[in-house]
Amino acid sequence: MSDAQQNTAGTGTEPGTEFDAVVVGAGFSGLYMLHRLRDTLGLSVRVLEAADDVGGTWYWNRYPGARCDSESYFYSFSDRLSGDLLQEWTWSERFAAQPEILKYLQHVADRFDLRRDIRFGTRVTAADYDEAANRWAISTDDGGWVTAKFLITAVGCLSAVNTPDFEGRDRFQGEQYHTARWPHGGVDFTGKRVAVIGTGATAVQAIPEIAEQAAHVYVLQRTPNYDIAGGNGPLTDEYVRTTKATYKEIWQRTRETSFGFPYDAPDRTALSVSEEERQRIYETAWAQGGFRIGLTFNDLLIDPQANETASEFVRNQIRARVHDPEVAELLAPKDHPFFTKRPPLENGYYETFNRDNVTLVDVRRSPIEEITPTGVRTRDGEYEVDAIVFATGFDAMTGTLFQMGISGRGGVGLKEKWAEGPRTYLGVATYGFPNMFMITGPQSPSVLSNMPVSIEQHVDWIADCIEYMREHELDKIEPLPEAEDDWVAHHNAVTQTTLLPMANSWWVGANIPGKPRNLYPYVGGVGNYRKICEEVAAHGYDGFGMATYGKTSVTGTRPASRFPAKTAPAVIG
Repeated sequence: MSDAQQNTAGTGTEPGTEFDAVVVGAGFSGLYMLHRLRDTLGLSVRVLEAADDVGGTWYWNRYPGARCDSESYFYSFSDRLSGDLLQEWTWSERFAAQPEILKYLQHVADRFDLRRDIRFGTRVTAADYDEAANRWAISTDDGGWVTAKFLITAVGCLSAVNTPDFEGRDRFQGEQYHTARWPHGGVDFTGKRVAVIGTGATAVQAIPEIAEQAAHVYVLQRTPNYDIAGGNGPLTDEYVRTTKATYKEIWQRTRETSFGFPYDAPDRTALSVSEEERQRIYETAWAQGGFRIGLTFNDLLIDPQANETASEFVRNQIRARVHDPEVAELLAPKDHPFFTKRPPLENGYYETFNRDNVTLVDVRRSPIEEITPTGVRTRDGEYEVDAIVFATGFDAMTGTLFQMGISGRGGVGLKEKWAEGPRTYLGVATYGFPNMFMITGPQSPSVLSNMPVSIEQHVDWIADCIEYMREHELDKIEPLPEAEDDWVAHHNAVTQTTLLPMANSWWVGANIPGKPRNLYPYVGGVGNYRKICEEVAAHGYDGFGMATYGKTSVTGTRPASRFPAKTAPAVIG
């Protein structure tokens, strides 16, 4: 941390201090929200951040090989923050690595003088709505507290770490690491035997890097994924110049597409072309790298037969790259359709299994029974190791919100209200919790999109809503229950038109025992969702009750048919 950071990074909250808004989190969401509220609206804002610096997920996730899976040139703030910043900042790789993304966010914080309103090293332990005062009281782990009219969560969708409670884990005598809480100084695995538990997106990035160092790596896989070619590499000067010259068009495109990527959407189905043509299309997309393989046809998420053509193509890519046929088949998914679980981007992951010092362990056939003092024991035997890496992901979407101890009207906890699954209006607010907004909350596109695009849309919408309230002398807002019912029904109806419920993914909460099984992100598409939100705002934020403190609601809701059950889901493309 620089001297400037040391001078501005607070370590606690000031008891009794009142703000217009408290924002929890200082990643992409929190930084942009602070800028919009403070610098655009002139509000008093305090950002509370558990880490010692800005960055959010890019502060915590420092495991070997960590990088984004959206292309760098649109995994950033758009011209909504600063057109000058787009021209000033130059990414070095097609898919930026964690150190570069963190450096970028630190630069943003410094360039816009955001640190002075952020309290670092400060974790929220409770947030209680005071109905009599129409304010939120936020308590922190240092014994401090602040109050605010508005509470805005910017905690990210993947921040509550999930470490399975394996029997004997506390008795293991070697080193233990979770990919999401990696030591800042790094880890040297030279000469060590390492067990990596999990084969999701973080494992796919970390395993090739660990295998370069370790004496031996045991990869404990329960469910294989459709890992797709990343195609990462340095950006050329010509590419950078062309991109910067067309940024306005690029960002406009990202806001209109289904998943926030500036890629053209195909108007064709997978079975409408010949097998030879379909294979050529897949091969071209695979060679381009990134998520383009999922953007080849418009029915891959809704037609099982269409999806199987893509699934088999990816399986054949795996078989061609892994020398041992038995290992290749273990790595080739067959129990869920393509793109119904998050498809990691890989750069050399499959070739790693051709190394003599890498062993794939099928823990679906032979489950992990316990962690012993010297290793990991499955049903078939024990693997003695010096270190265990838990690449076991997160309690996604709701985990961190629940950890904050949020209680709304009448002391009802958010976890209590959502006991059977999230209930939101637009994924940005929930009934019973006045003046609370969630950036990329459940039932918004969030993790089914390029995150900065969805983050900016939410932040801008929230800021515009607060400005509307101020202009109309309103100081209380909350979804009406019928509007929330309407949105939940629409969200569920759109979900059921897709193949996504067929997979046991973290998208549906399947990785957390006892978690309600729902599709947590909204699959209706970034562009469609944006239009819905704009329509709600254009009609005076219909579906929300707004009031001047102490008075009754002054807005109502439009008919439930606003979100027809037959609305088409997002297609990959």
